[in-house]
Amino acid sequence: MRNYLNFLAAATFLTLMSCGGDQQEQATEDLSPGLVENPASADGGDPADLPTMEFDEPSYGFGTITQGEKVAHSYTFKNNGKADLIISNATGSCGCTVPKWPDQPIAPGETGTIDVVFDSDGKSGRQEKTVTILANTQPNRTTLKLYGEVAAPGSEATE
Repeated sequence: MRNYLNFLAAATFLTLMSCGGDQQEQATEDLSPGLVENPASADGGDPADLPTMEFDEPSYGFGTITQGEKVAHSYTFKNNGKADLIISNATGSCGCTVPKWPDQPIAPGETGTIDVVFDSDGKSGRQEKTVTILANTQPNRTTLKLYGEVAAPGSEATE
């Protein structure tokens, strides 16, 4: 009986150990390159060969506006890198800040713009908003800033 229990314990142990390896191997095989947000920088190539996005003015102050007004600003950038710059996404820090970005690649040496509209409806006081740009640069995220004061209608700041 003792030999039977030893055999059963060994068989259970070996079965459990053999299952664990398959799961790890399977998990590795299921990873796709599409999970990488910046495949150009993930391939191990020289970062000097990647595009760059250099802004004339990465931060913009709009001063004081009246609540309900919209502020529009264009951020100009240049690709000083060696490859085409591709912007895959741009998102505002809230729904009141909406960016529009080029949908075509920006060649090396060329310029482009990110147009941002801030809607101050329902806002008051000091406002600081950001736009995060996802592109094939290293690092792959660039942040723009938009800030100013929103005064309530009829307040001293708007008169």
